[in-house]
Amino acid sequence: MLALTVTNKREIAEDIFLFELRDENGGALPPFTAGAHVLVHTPAGIARRYSLCNDPAERDRYVIAVKRDAAGGGGSLSMALDVHVGTTLDVSSPLNYFALANDASRYLLIAGGIGITPMRAMMAEIAARGAHFDVIYCTRSPESTAFLDELKAGELASRVRVHHDFGDRTRSLEIAPLVADRTGDTHIYCCGPRPLMQAVRDAASHWPSSAVHFEDFGTSTRENTSSETAFTVRLARSGGCVTVAPGETILDALRANGIDTPSSCEAGTCGSCRTRLLAGEADHRDFVLDDDEQTSEIMICVSRARSDTLVLDI
Repeated sequence: MLALTVTNKREIAEDIFLFELRDENGGALPPFTAGAHVLVHTPAGIARRYSLCNDPAERDRYVIAVKRDAAGGGGSLSMALDVHVGTTLDVSSPLNYFALANDASRYLLIAGGIGITPMRAMMAEIAARGAHFDVIYCTRSPESTAFLDELKAGELASRVRVHHDFGDRTRSLEIAPLVADRTGDTHIYCCGPRPLMQAVRDAASHWPSSAVHFEDFGTSTRENTSSETAFTVRLARSGGCVTVAPGETILDALRANGIDTPSSCEAGTCGSCRTRLLAGEADHRDFVLDDDEQTSEIMICVSRARSDTLVLDI
């Protein structure tokens, strides 16, 4: 872990705070690429994953933006209330499960709410590559829109489309016409609340799965659990069996039985809990696995079973 000092904190939109993190001795930080995130241990003792939203060419600082969520698990509240200029935070080296493809000449970046954060770094990296990008940014209102003035200025103004629905779902942006046709080797990158991500997934279903990429930073909500049934997870390496109850994740069931496995976002977006699926039919609910990976892998933080039993390489 890195011990980084908060050198700047400011509210950049309604309930959205920008934090600048530096080495207290002015040293260079581990490099990162656009789409990367860091795990931050908040003063409340809660670890949360936040996207790096500054230019990846910068080596002297990490910049993250955090939306305060009063109904969340407390991580964002701790960042908003307990962290000040001069606070030292334990921060992981950057990890990236949302990296830009190298073989695209155009990128379509679709963001919802705080999902704009990785896109800001992506815009800088794509521009440095000399490639083309367009941005669709959906928010509730101008007041809740991070980086609004920046995105409306200069060259970005012609590349960024900002849409406000003012809390009215009937005014949501229609995604299908925007992805109806794929131009050349365009890749889509989408980050935001689950309804937006699902709309993009549905609208771009005719695109190659390798050209559509998702990340949502844990803002998604759990699916309705009323129709779920219990199932059994057999652990191939340890030889045990675990029952997963309705409304319970495989990850939580394993923890309840004293089995610790890697995880991070716990929203099916980062890939940290990727596990080999040896047998059984999974109900995939993640935004990481491509179609051809779903027969042999599973994200145990969100996905469940369609069969009575899953056999995992644990």
